[in-house]
Amino acid sequence: MSRIASKFAALNNQGRKALIPFITAGDPEPGQTLPLMRALVAGGADIIELGVPFSDPMADGPTIQRASERALAYGVSLRIVLGMVREFRKQDATTPVVLMGYANPVEAYGIEDFARDAKAAGVDGALIVDYPPEECVEFSSVLKQAGLDPIFLLAPTSGDVRYAQVASMGSGYIYYVSLKGVTGSATIDLDEVARRIPSIREKVGMPVGVGFGIRDAASASRIADVADAVVIGSKIIETIEQSPPGEAPARVTAFLRGVREAMDAKIIAKVSTEGEPA
Repeated sequence: MSRIASKFAALNNQGRKALIPFITAGDPEPGQTLPLMRALVAGGADIIELGVPFSDPMADGPTIQRASERALAYGVSLRIVLGMVREFRKQDATTPVVLMGYANPVEAYGIEDFARDAKAAGVDGALIVDYPPEECVEFSSVLKQAGLDPIFLLAPTSGDVRYAQVASMGSGYIYYVSLKGVTGSATIDLDEVARRIPSIREKVGMPVGVGFGIRDAASASRIADVADAVVIGSKIIETIEQSPPGEAPARVTAFLRGVREAMDAKIIAKVSTEGEPA
């Protein structure tokens, strides 16, 4: 069983939902990536989505675009990102790491080489935003053969055909984009998400994480009521941007800990209520 599958199974047994924060590797500078990854874990992260910086991140809003620009200014490449994961694994052998990025760096690296080196570095899965399932049969197959989870996006506009494609080619979890637009661009319609998730989960047969537009503990808690995972990115990048030098890891941990506590609060209350004597 993969680290991702094991994590979701353990959380399900506890009645809890996964917290999946996103940061861009190399932002605000390469030396901060490992401290920030460890800060995410300290704040309650169950899985880390680590962004591979790219010059034209079409699905990302201005906040994550700036993070990519800062990282690229330091020359952070896919090969360097894999090295960061390798260093992270020296102290953390359990937290799943998913690389999130775009096709160009992977194509330039070579699909088979990428899968081999990512697995060797300790990566658990890859979410390539501009690899739609109908165009990456080979990519999905190569990743699975290497023991990596190919993770796909679903959107509010996705239909049954896309659901079936993702169900057959993906593994690990599904990332449901909660709004039409780029990351951090709008406030999500929580009621609409709640209506869609049960059907998506039934059709794809794997855990469903929800991202884009989740910016605080309250919205994360509501998403956790219906989804299997909550994905937060832009708000964390903003926290990093606004932190004085050296303070970003502590501030990220504090922010994420508040989200984690909000997500777990109802579970704790339920356990407490059920445990009360009749």
